[in-house]
Amino acid sequence: MKIENKWSKITGWFISRPRLSTFIVFLALLVLICPLVLQRYEIIKENREQEMSNILHVVQQNLNHSLKNCYTTTISLAMIVNDNGEPENFDALAKVLVESNPTIDAVQLVPNGIIKYTYPNNPDLIDFDILNTKSVREEALETIQKGKIHFAGPLKLKQGGLGVIGRLPVYRKGKFWGFSAVMVRLETLFKSSGINSIKDSRYYFQFSKENPKTGRTEFFLPNKENFADKYFQVLSIPDGNWKVYLISKNKYGLISEIRPALVLTVLFCFIFSLFLTSLLKKPAELQLLVHDQKNKILNDEIKFKSIFDHAAVGIAHVDSRTGCLIEVNDQYSRMLGYTFEEMRNMSFRDITYKDDLEENLKQLERLKSGEIRELTIEKRYIHKNGNLIWVNIAYSPLWQEGEEPSSHISIVEDITSKREAEDAIRKSEIRFKSLFEDSPIALWEEDFSYLKNYLEEIGLIGKNREEVKAFFDANPEVVQKCITLVKIINVNNECLTLHHPKTKEDLIQRLGDVLNNDSMDSFKAQLVAITQGETRLTIDSKVKKTDGEYRDISLRWSVMPGYEETLERIIISTEDITARKISEEIVIQSQKKMESLINTIDGIVWECDYNTYIFTYVNQKAEEITGYTREEWCSDGNFWANTIHPDDKTRAVNYCAIESKKSQQYDFEYRMIAKNGSVLWIRDIVNVIYENGKPVSLKGIMIDITKSKEAEKDLSNSLELVTEQNKRLLNFSYIVSHNLRSHTSNIQSISTLIETAETEEERNELVKMLQNVSNTLNETMLNLNEVINIQTNINLIIENLNIKDNIDRIINIVSEQIAFKKAVIKNNVSPEIFVKYNPAYLESILLNFISNAIRYCHPERNPVIILNSYIENDKTVLEIADNGLGIDLTKYGDKLFGMYKTFHENPDSKGIGLFITKNQIDAMGGTVSVESEPNIGTTFKIYFK
Repeated sequence: MKIENKWSKITGWFISRPRLSTFIVFLALLVLICPLVLQRYEIIKENREQEMSNILHVVQQNLNHSLKNCYTTTISLAMIVNDNGEPENFDALAKVLVESNPTIDAVQLVPNGIIKYTYPNNPDLIDFDILNTKSVREEALETIQKGKIHFAGPLKLKQGGLGVIGRLPVYRKGKFWGFSAVMVRLETLFKSSGINSIKDSRYYFQFSKENPKTGRTEFFLPNKENFADKYFQVLSIPDGNWKVYLISKNKYGLISEIRPALVLTVLFCFIFSLFLTSLLKKPAELQLLVHDQKNKILNDEIKFKSIFDHAAVGIAHVDSRTGCLIEVNDQYSRMLGYTFEEMRNMSFRDITYKDDLEENLKQLERLKSGEIRELTIEKRYIHKNGNLIWVNIAYSPLWQEGEEPSSHISIVEDITSKREAEDAIRKSEIRFKSLFEDSPIALWEEDFSYLKNYLEEIGLIGKNREEVKAFFDANPEVVQKCITLVKIINVNNECLTLHHPKTKEDLIQRLGDVLNNDSMDSFKAQLVAITQGETRLTIDSKVKKTDGEYRDISLRWSVMPGYEETLERIIISTEDITARKISEEIVIQSQKKMESLINTIDGIVWECDYNTYIFTYVNQKAEEITGYTREEWCSDGNFWANTIHPDDKTRAVNYCAIESKKSQQYDFEYRMIAKNGSVLWIRDIVNVIYENGKPVSLKGIMIDITKSKEAEKDLSNSLELVTEQNKRLLNFSYIVSHNLRSHTSNIQSISTLIETAETEEERNELVKMLQNVSNTLNETMLNLNEVINIQTNINLIIENLNIKDNIDRIINIVSEQIAFKKAVIKNNVSPEIFVKYNPAYLESILLNFISNAIRYCHPERNPVIILNSYIENDKTVLEIADNGLGIDLTKYGDKLFGMYKTFHENPDSKGIGLFITKNQIDAMGGTVSVESEPNIGTTFKIYFK
């Protein structure tokens, strides 16, 4: 009871507020119906995007096929250039290539960047220099830099019109020969791509490229208006830096397609709201309506008139018996292009297309007979300008059941755009099927959804690529099962040509027969791509024809847009590249033979640009000899100069520049720094290459002459050593001759005097003199013997000696002389200085210099001796400075280290110490220098090896 009372209150509340209730219902209906309209919008939008994607996909495949043909043609042309750089049978081959490739309009050979051969013959193009013509030079150089085919343009052709030029750089004997080129007129390119064959009232194409000079994007198809505010899809073609746009013509196309549905939705909600309002009127209001019936009818007519006149769809009041138009609204008139006055004098038969009239009359008879109470049909109206308009008409009879038919209301919706869209979709499907069937490339349409589900079941989706590969290699039975899960939906006619099955059904049902051991790897690659979430794959493979023949193919595996998750639609193209593979193998083998021949040369074979010095080629010996890779050699023009020894760099670079200008061949020697830091001696033999009277490049061979230079150096050192030994031997022989001759002369004289001596006393005196001379001779012989030992001792004991410790030991040895002379000795030598030296020689050298500094001190001052050490030119230097008597180097400089040379009146001086010390230093590979001034002091510098 309480529930019924509560419900009564609620219904009473709504009935008591009819307008508010109606508004709430109106909003509720809009909320319910709007999602359906939006869903329809999304479906139409998705279909439109899918259709545009399919069209661009077909255009992309056609363009790729055309560009592949161009590439194959340029390769074929390049192959006819012999080792001498001369083309063989150009006209014959060019004619075959042009006539067999409808996508190509002309071919060219361009040695050294100058067009010399063209087919069909065009005299205007002969001797055209593309490398020195500003308009085309930049893209030609870009082709050389990339080292592969590149398509320049669209650009204006000398023979008229626009076209694109595909140029392939050709190399002979390791150097740039020129270009092999194809010319394709722009209209030919558009025709082969299918752009011109795709006619659609809703879309149009545009073709663009960025101008390399101005940086601005240029368009080459009609209708160049700005389409940034329209919906479009773009396709990039990297081989020519082009872009193909597919653009929707109607900026508001999608909205216009759902506009009738929106209008009808609002109209329906409004009418239903009015109907609900009338139902919710309270009984008291019915009485009021009776009193105000006249006014209400008038208001209703006004409202109906307002709806009638301003509705977004056409509305017509029609006499059901005669078909005459009693009244039409403004939208109905605009739809057909007639005025109100013209429409009132017309029948619906006058505006109905004749092919639809009979069916229209038949359905109206059913409505008038009472067989049906509602009627909706689609038919065509004839616009005043003669165009046909597709409309959807809903007929509402204005007579009650059982009454005679009088008139009816026709609500007319213009569905021309919808029908055109449906027709375009149907035509698009037909075009796609036609392109699929007639494509010159073998195409497979396959379903991989079952296969993907299986890979998910066994847990391979998302796993590491290498792990997945290893799994398939170890489990061939899984791969075989995967083959059975691939469903072939369709194949085109080219598949039959490639595989030669009996029927298309045989090929569709026997995928396993097509796959062999070679193509199994490509199938595994497809499986791996699926596990990694990839949607595209390109791979070279082999297939086995039904007759057992194997063919090389280029396989492209791509997921159709919209099927990325399920993989229900996969397009696989298999292009027969057997001929191309054979040509490539011939080229590769030829290059390998040439490379092998060059690499057998014991030297660095090289080639570089004349102006920039950038190496364009070096053989393998370059890395073996210098340690630098080929990439490092060819990195920039400063590589050669940067690797030359700093002492030789300026001389070598200048010599090369000067000789390259005046000689065709020259050679020179210099040192190069290897990658490991070692120094290499190089003999560089250079040839200057001229083209058209101008030097264009340098070629040569660098020969490693390091061992020869080292042998030469050793020979020079040996010669210096022999020369020095001869000099010492000559000096020694002079000393021996002089000293022994003087002693023997004295002995002979004294002996004669002894024989003639008259007294015993005189004879005894002469005997004493003879003993003194004999002792002196003995001392001379000992000194000479010590010199001989120094100069002939080649097996000296060498130790790592600390100079400071040895000086301290010598200071202790001469401590009595130091104390007697009150000498001051400052040993500033670093304790970290070590030299590899003979211990006896080092002791003798230090003792001689320190004791001399004490012995020849100045009589007016106490001796001060300072010892320092330092590094000079990577040699350890010991400096011994004193403040003694000094030596007049101007007078005695050349005799300072001579034997028996004395420079002071000191009775202990014998002239042998410095001579022996100098020989000891020389024997250890060192040198000694002296700085001295009389009465100031002397500084000796010993340079250790």
